[in-house]
Amino acid sequence: MSIESDIFQTHIPDFKKLKLSGFKKQNQYYVLSVLFKNNEFRADISINNSGKVSGKVFDIENNEEYFPLRIENNEGSFAAKTKEEYIKILVDIRNKYFIKQFFVSPQGNRISEMIKNKYGDRPVFMWEKYPTFGVFKNPKTDKWYGLIMYIEYSKLEEGHKGKIEVINLKLDDNKIPDLTKKAGIYPAYHMNKKYWVTIVLNNTYSDAKIMEFIDESYKYTISKKLK
Repeated sequence: MSIESDIFQTHIPDFKKLKLSGFKKQNQYYVLSVLFKNNEFRADISINNSGKVSGKVFDIENNEEYFPLRIENNEGSFAAKTKEEYIKILVDIRNKYFIKQFFVSPQGNRISEMIKNKYGDRPVFMWEKYPTFGVFKNPKTDKWYGLIMYIEYSKLEEGHKGKIEVINLKLDDNKIPDLTKKAGIYPAYHMNKKYWVTIVLNNTYSDAKIMEFIDESYKYTISKKLK
């Protein structure tokens, strides 16, 4: 994951604010150049119409892109300090001109809103180490009925690269063997595979179909006394 995608992964641009900021519109991009570190470096930030942020840092004296700040595990070095300054620029842009969302994928955020509208529940983010993992649970019983996660796709199926957002749901255990034979549905990641499945949130299934699965999962959280 790049520096930029890590910082902006759960944020979308507020284009109205971008238009009023120092960003300039160039074709399909909003662009901004910032001098930093005593004017020794220049950060060129670009945001496309889909909200994807990319950036390059240039060593002004040598007039070339400064790649060392992309190297991992270089704490304490000159490159690491340059990286820290660059990250501050990105975080400032994020805080001023972007809108925080719960999840990374558009479908994940749509599903989250649909759950709120139907059940009144918002995701709970329980783990500092995994800030994109959101739990949905019935507040009356404290039982989980959904868990949205942003994980490496290869953990579900070999051959896939990159990360993907998924949702874990509890379903009829008699149906699970057949369901996991279908595209985009897998034995549950990090949960009991007999009762739970993992479904990708990349529009393989419509929002309506995902909500059907969620409704079934929700039913398992209802106390018999409340039925």
